[in-house]
Amino acid sequence: MTIIDGKAVAALVREQVAERVAALGEQGKRVGLATLLVGEDEASQVYVRSKHRAAAEVGMYSYDVEMNADVSQDDVVGQIESLNVDSNIDGMIVQLPLPGALDGNAAVEAIDPKKDADGLHPYNLGLVMLERPLAIPATPYGIMRLLEHYEIETEGKTAVVVGRSFLVGRPLGILLGSKGVDCTVIQAHSRTKNMAELTASADIVVAAVGRPEFITKDMVKPGATVIDVGINRTAEGLVGDVAYDEVSEVAGAITPVPGGVGPMTVASLLVNTVTLAESRST
Repeated sequence: MTIIDGKAVAALVREQVAERVAALGEQGKRVGLATLLVGEDEASQVYVRSKHRAAAEVGMYSYDVEMNADVSQDDVVGQIESLNVDSNIDGMIVQLPLPGALDGNAAVEAIDPKKDADGLHPYNLGLVMLERPLAIPATPYGIMRLLEHYEIETEGKTAVVVGRSFLVGRPLGILLGSKGVDCTVIQAHSRTKNMAELTASADIVVAAVGRPEFITKDMVKPGATVIDVGINRTAEGLVGDVAYDEVSEVAGAITPVPGGVGPMTVASLLVNTVTLAESRST
C-alpha cells in the first residue's frame, strides 16, 4: 500500500514555482500574491498564514488584507476591486467561507479572472470545462498533480467523486474526465442512493463530502486509490472524510490527513499565481 505524501510532492512543486518566479525576477518582474481575510475565524487565519509562508518560500511578495466580520458586501467587493487594479498583485485569494450573510460567490465573481489564484471565478471554471485552463481550482489541481506524480493509472478507470461543490467536486470531475486523463467519472452526493455500491466499484475514490470518516473499508475495493479531501475537527482530533486506519488495509494508495491533499492545495495556489504573472508579462 502506498501512502501518497502530499508534503513531499508539494515541496517539489514549490521548487518548480521558485524557478519560474526567479526567471520573472530576472526580467524585472516581482510576483505578488494578495489574500483577503474577513473576520477572525481561527482556521481561516491558519490557512492564510500557511499561504504567506509558502509564498515567501518561493520568492513571491505577499500582501495580507484583513477586514472585520461586520463589513458590508460592498466593502468586500470594493477591496477586491482595489486589488484588481493594483499592478503589484498577480494573484488574489479570498479566504472562504465568508462570515455571516456575506456572499462568497459574489466576492469570487468580483475578482479579475486574470488574478484569480484560487481558479474559482466562473470564467476560469469555464476554461477548465473547455480544456484550455488558465488558473485551475487549487484543490482539484493539487489532486491531479498527486495522481500524476504517483503514476496512478487513470485511462479507462472508474473514478467516483463524493461531493459536488464548486470548490472541489465538480471541477475535479471535469479534470478527471478530460482528454489525456480519460477516467469514467461518477459524481456522487448526499442524494445518491447506492453510494457504497458505487464507491466499491471504483478504481479511484475521492472523498470531498465534509463528513468525518464517511468512507469506510467496506466501501472501497482492494487496490483502489483513495483521495481524502476532508479536514474535520472532532473531539478525537483532526480526521478526514475517510476512515484512514481501516481503509488503508485494503487501498492500493491513500492520502493521509493531514499531509495529503492540503499541502498540494497551497502549492497549486502558487502555481496559479506564477502562471497568471507569466501571462501578464507577455
